[in-house]
Parts: sequence; structure tokens; C-alpha cells
Amino acid sequence: MRFIQDILSLYILILFVTALLSWVPQTNTQGGLATTQRILARLTEPVLRPLRSILPRPNFGGVRVDLSVLVAIVALEIIKTII
Repeated sequence: MRFIQDILSLYILILFVTALLSWVPQTNTQGGLATTQRILARLTEPVLRPLRSILPRPNFGGVRVDLSVLVAIVALEIIKTII
């Protein structure tokens, strides 16, 4: 069980880093940052895509906010706690 909890913790960290890097603008599509963002997107999109299709995107001050990462992290923390 500890192994599964560690995997979930690692995935939560990956989700968090993905969310942080989404705020960084890309100036070069071939650089290290762009490559890192693409790899993290491949790892997180299978979880986030279904959530994005279900969750509404609230509008805060003219900016639409994607809450799928927050919901995924909370859900994974609950699962990790139950295990």
C-alpha cells in the first residue's frame, strides 16, 4: 500500500508542477522548458481531460479559470488517505 501512496504523491507533485509551469509563457517551442511542459502534459492529460469536459470553467475578472488540476489533486489526496 505504501508504494501506491508514493505513486499518488508523485503524480500529485507532477500535477502541481504542471499547473505552475502553465503560468510561464513559452518563447521557444524547442527549448528545455517547452519539452518539459510537453512531457508533463502527456502524463497529466489522461486525468485532466475528462475533468475539463465535466467541470465548468468559471470566469473571474474576465479570465476563465481551469479548476481541473485542483479537483484532481483533491481527489487523489482523498484516495491516498483512504488507501
